[in-house]
Amino acid sequence: MTATTSPRPLLIGLAGQPNVGKSTLFNLLTGLDQRLGNWPGKTVARREGHWEYQGDRVTLVDLPGTYSLTADSPEEKIARDFILHEQPDVVVMVADAAALERNLYLLAELLLLPVPVVLGLNRMDLARRQGLEIEPHVLAAALGLPVIPLVARQAQGVIVLMTAALDLARTPQNFRPARPRIAAPHRQVLTALRDQLAAKVPLPYPPHWAATKLLEGDREVIGLARGWLGAEGWPAVAALLSAHEDAVVDIATGRYAWIGRMIRAGVKRPRLGQVGLTDRLDRFALHPFWGPLILLAVFALVFALSFLIAAPLQDWLDTDLLRPLATWITASLSGAPPWLSGLLAEGVLGGAGILVTFLPLLTILLAALALLQDSGYLARAAYLMDRYLHPLGLHGKSFLPLCLGFGCNVPAILGARVIESPSARLLTILLAPLVPCSARLLMLSFLTPIFFGHWALAVAIAVVALNLVLLALLGILLNQTLFRQERDFFIMEMPLYQFPQPRGIGLALWRDLMAFLRKAGSLILLFAVCLWTLGHFPGPGLEDSYLARFGQLLAPLGDWLGLDWRLLLALLASFPAKENALATLSILYGSPEGAGLAATLATQVPPASALSFIVATLLFIPCMATVAVTRQETGHWGWTFLGSGLMLVMAWGMAGLVYQTCRLLGWGLS
Repeated sequence: MTATTSPRPLLIGLAGQPNVGKSTLFNLLTGLDQRLGNWPGKTVARREGHWEYQGDRVTLVDLPGTYSLTADSPEEKIARDFILHEQPDVVVMVADAAALERNLYLLAELLLLPVPVVLGLNRMDLARRQGLEIEPHVLAAALGLPVIPLVARQAQGVIVLMTAALDLARTPQNFRPARPRIAAPHRQVLTALRDQLAAKVPLPYPPHWAATKLLEGDREVIGLARGWLGAEGWPAVAALLSAHEDAVVDIATGRYAWIGRMIRAGVKRPRLGQVGLTDRLDRFALHPFWGPLILLAVFALVFALSFLIAAPLQDWLDTDLLRPLATWITASLSGAPPWLSGLLAEGVLGGAGILVTFLPLLTILLAALALLQDSGYLARAAYLMDRYLHPLGLHGKSFLPLCLGFGCNVPAILGARVIESPSARLLTILLAPLVPCSARLLMLSFLTPIFFGHWALAVAIAVVALNLVLLALLGILLNQTLFRQERDFFIMEMPLYQFPQPRGIGLALWRDLMAFLRKAGSLILLFAVCLWTLGHFPGPGLEDSYLARFGQLLAPLGDWLGLDWRLLLALLASFPAKENALATLSILYGSPEGAGLAATLATQVPPASALSFIVATLLFIPCMATVAVTRQETGHWGWTFLGSGLMLVMAWGMAGLVYQTCRLLGWGLS
């Protein structure tokens, strides 16, 4: 290929069905040169990145994963509107080589659009393990387009794929694919409809594509056609469509016949009776007895690793980094006004800086979720949880968004879009904030070792279990009252097991950790500075500050919970961002002698109050971002207030019950 410099960056769309490795390819090519946003007028995320190769600069757009290009979902409409309206130079369709027959249906629809297509057969290694023999050159000859074998997670074939895409983008006139045809009974009807539309359909819509979509009953295209044809032309087309409502069957029949010819040409199937690795592993992973035990063991292992690995690293960061840095700041500013050194050492470093110590725990939690998802195990977990979620009015698809909640409740709520049933989707959104996010787990991992020593892991698991039990009870209550519905069937594709891709997981971890640090450097830093200022003025001490006066007004509310005014303020501070609770504790319990926050809390907060505070924090109303996205996804403030109100009631009731029980037993009061 001759290297040339394009007058503008080439625009390439990455298309594919869900879970085919498309995003792995995108991350591999763009690295950290990515931009996240929303599609115009949509809340679906748009990922755009850049890639340079031999003088060519390429803009890559990672399209939402979709099984087809109808207008039945936002993802499907976004993918086809991008191709029609933004007119990419080429579309790279990534297909799962181990499930090629199903993936080719999307290709059949892409070939109806006016864009050159390159097919990348990803996971060729898994296909071989399943006994499939795919001949890409034979398949390319049958399809009439470039077909490139890939193992994206190992970067095999990626440059060959993109080189083929660049070549096709420069010579689109050479693109002559073997497109699928409608079955014979309605072939003439499609031609007649296309002829009626030909003079009326505006650019960029191809008349043949528009006619096909009309016969499929595509609601959006029907609405567009009414405007194109007007009151005079539409009745004739409507009559034709009404007379041939069964044409959609012949469209699908033609596509499946085309897919069958392609598969017969380029794929040799495994012999009967051959059992692959995925089937062997699923005998245990999906077993009605062993499966739940394995799932429980996996999540217990994640929590155990969080304590065993992250805790020593947290102590090291606090002891050997933050405290010496605070001492150095105080010494360096010995000649400056005392408020300045206090603001920097206690407000900035003590508030936002303390969150840096939680990077090890956050890394373990996020990496564990990414590994489980990338390996294909999370789909099995959803299948296993299906039977347990039905009493809540949910099914297995709700497990995946709920599981995302262990990282952050915001993507958990956004992830509920995969649930087709509106009532199940709304119920999942209301329950998702009860899953303890990483910020609340940070608080849990920090406080439990301080007050419960060797019992820290057991207490942490018990508190998380309490959260999940309350989630289940609330789900059952709402399902039996507000969300009475028929049982939905759960249909989900099980991806093949594979080794997680380190580069993709590493890039995702980097982005999430940087986002965490940016939050600490902006919102939490601003909050910590304001809090320190209110806690040290008008002076002379914390007890005489504006913050103390406000906190003491709230003190009676904390009697039932066993919380003093400082713990109450930390609880309230968690609403803008859950991490603020730790920043608040660091400032309000700061030690003039330079002792760490852990040592100060251990001497000033009784264990019973600490346990009450932990329970209240994990059940307290979700953070501001979660509330905002709940309003966005439900479309109604009523549901948002209902969800937050229920959490507030549970936090108040359960934390109070825990403290009063400890008081009656005479445990942990001093």
